[in-house]
Amino acid sequence: MHPDELTVDVDTVRRLIAAQFPQWSDEPVHRVTGDGTVNAIFRIGDGFAARFRLTPASAEDVTEELRREAAAMTELAASIPFPTPAHIGVGIPGEGYPLPWSTQTWVPGEVATSQGLAHSTTLAADIIALLRALRAVDPRGRSFAGSGRGGELPDSDEWMEVCFRESVDLLPVGELRALWSRFRTLPRTGPDRMTHGDLTPANLLVSGERLSGVLDGGGFAAADPALDLVSVWHLFDAPARDIVRRHLDIGENEWQRGAAWAFQQAMGLVWYYRVSNPGMSALGRSTLTRLLADPGLQPASSTSRSRDANASG
Repeated sequence: MHPDELTVDVDTVRRLIAAQFPQWSDEPVHRVTGDGTVNAIFRIGDGFAARFRLTPASAEDVTEELRREAAAMTELAASIPFPTPAHIGVGIPGEGYPLPWSTQTWVPGEVATSQGLAHSTTLAADIIALLRALRAVDPRGRSFAGSGRGGELPDSDEWMEVCFRESVDLLPVGELRALWSRFRTLPRTGPDRMTHGDLTPANLLVSGERLSGVLDGGGFAAADPALDLVSVWHLFDAPARDIVRRHLDIGENEWQRGAAWAFQQAMGLVWYYRVSNPGMSALGRSTLTRLLADPGLQPASSTSRSRDANASG
């Protein structure tokens, strides 16, 4: 998925576990398949997992990142009414893998998809409960400290230009440019709040129609409170989205900023992962389709914005 991607396989993980977590030496290990793009995940027996970064970095930076992630995961677990993995420990480089790595508890469930529960009022109710819980966390004076998604929308202009250029043969770029030109001007109207930061279907587990777990809590941090609304666009068609909006009592500007963050994320997924991760690419197309088809997001003069994003290419 990445030009400089690190490789790690089951045999390597077994050797690392035997050397550093010998209490799990007899547990079966297998790689978890999915659409994740940042880490390789390996399940250890029934109750645990190990995560390995896929892109190069210094060991010192990764150690600090894992420390921050552990603190964020602990805070998230105490803040939401759904299971989320608990940090266990950090492994050191070895056996051919050059970076520190982490272990955590395993949360059972099926990974959500962009279409599987698109009309589910039951899942919509659980997403409402999740978003309410996230919005209720006291940020304790914290504010957005990163770059890109979750800060100021115009900061993504350069990245959007890359995405538009790379998507010419894949998507209706003219319509998408017009939509971004409006999204990027939406003002901030409230302070940063605590957000999960990456509520894509890949980070949400379901059992039947119920939300059964929330993954990847290491990014729990202060950001634009509209950021977590990306989940609504990634998961739901219009009727279920309307339920979420009504029950959260979200104003027009914040609702549209949530759509803008979903747009910013989806634009990068389609072209970047077209070959290397078709599932993530398909998620981007699905979300862009919803955004283009929603009349509430279009300029008043628009008469033909409902074209499916799959129509081009």
